[in-house]
Amino acid sequence: MGRTKLYDRDALLDAAMLVFWQRGYADTSLQQLERATGVNKSGLYAEFKDKEDLFLSSLRYYVERRAGEGLLTAEPPGWGNVERLLRAGPACSAGRKGCFAINAMREVESLPAAADIVAASQAAMLSLLVRNIGAEQTRLPAKQIAEIVLIFFSGLCIEMNLGPSPQTVSRKVRNFMAMLKMM
Repeated sequence: MGRTKLYDRDALLDAAMLVFWQRGYADTSLQQLERATGVNKSGLYAEFKDKEDLFLSSLRYYVERRAGEGLLTAEPPGWGNVERLLRAGPACSAGRKGCFAINAMREVESLPAAADIVAASQAAMLSLLVRNIGAEQTRLPAKQIAEIVLIFFSGLCIEMNLGPSPQTVSRKVRNFMAMLKMM
């Protein structure tokens, strides 16, 4: 019979995710993960095969939680949902800059499985963007505009690592939305 867990898996993933988010996979040590999660090495290895498994589990957890926020699924579909995504997606809080999934793209060379998780997340986001943009009157096909939105979102998330002011981000989103509505 196994030992009783003295931690909550979601809380552990939240804590590990924050360390990975701030430092990246390669620059995160097991000792930093132990300190952040409050779980020692043997406890981490009882739950996850290795650091890579913990990183990938944290990434999956993040993607699932973000999807659950429903930024692109609120009714009615349309520009309002797109703008909510652009404003909330790259928001910074508690040491979190940009989007963990977008930031994780820098890890794909050493962690090919991260590429699969991010690609699946982006494909789902693209589909929801097409649905929302398709609900609007546009001159260009919804998928074409959705791809532009996805690239803008990714770039904005990356830029958040530089720490732009909330006013700057708000201005950029406002200007981008104005441009989109002309397409």
